[in-house]
Amino acid sequence: MNETMNTDVILTAALTGAGDTVRKSEHVPVTPRQIAESAVAAAEAGASAVHIHVRDPETGAPSRDNALYREVVERIKETGVDIVINLTAGMGGDLVIGQDDPLAFGEGTDLVNGLDRLPHVEELLPDICTLDCGSLNFGDGSLVYVSTPDMLRAGAKRIQELGVRPELEIFDTGQLWFAKQMYAEGLIDDPALFQLCTGIPYGAPADPGVLQSMVRLLPEGAQWASFAIGRMQMPWVAQSILLGGHARVGLEDNLYLSRGVKATNAQLVEKAVGIIESLGARVATPEETRAKLKLRSAAR
Repeated sequence: MNETMNTDVILTAALTGAGDTVRKSEHVPVTPRQIAESAVAAAEAGASAVHIHVRDPETGAPSRDNALYREVVERIKETGVDIVINLTAGMGGDLVIGQDDPLAFGEGTDLVNGLDRLPHVEELLPDICTLDCGSLNFGDGSLVYVSTPDMLRAGAKRIQELGVRPELEIFDTGQLWFAKQMYAEGLIDDPALFQLCTGIPYGAPADPGVLQSMVRLLPEGAQWASFAIGRMQMPWVAQSILLGGHARVGLEDNLYLSRGVKATNAQLVEKAVGIIESLGARVATPEETRAKLKLRSAAR
């Protein structure tokens, strides 16, 4: 894989995520209106794409409700602002193992099969949807994110049939190995799109050497981005670009603009744009992003 610096960078804003961040920052968007407004603000700040989760408007808890996804997407499109839409398809993989009885699943379990994670993708046909490419011990405690090879093959095939570009979420090297296997089996169309996720306990650490090793394992011709969480978010914008990749920022991964200063999504995008331009690179427009990734929407 070529590791030459990338000068045309797809910049994604991950707007809200599914983590317990709502009570930690007043800027994390919760309702469909807030998420859509944050998407538009990120686009106006220079983002190429927005990555979207939805939340229960009353509690702020993560949700898989189709109606919420539909409202967010409709609100964004009604504004006329051009932005590539990337919907998560990773919800429905949470398994909390009971401490006393491992077969008695704990509170917070939300586990469905691979196809049942896709109804909003089938209905809304976004430009991109995510595909989390393996299971993972997610943080301390008893939460396991479950994404088995059978689930992944079924999900990848359905996403391919829909003509949506999967963003292959890679949290560790074994997941990259399996994603490449799906690509070899013809379940992933060219150009394969990888998101190398670092710093999430306990997946790949936010270590430049680890990222470089993962980049070297990517298939020839792949498009890829990477991100790190927390205080490493902005350094990782530069790290990714210097290795030839694209970048992601946003409140899903980091709540702060600087130490003690809480950020909005638009502010994080503006800061990332500054880093990209200071390196002598530029941010790709949504139209350029569609062409580079050969998105179905580019042919409309």
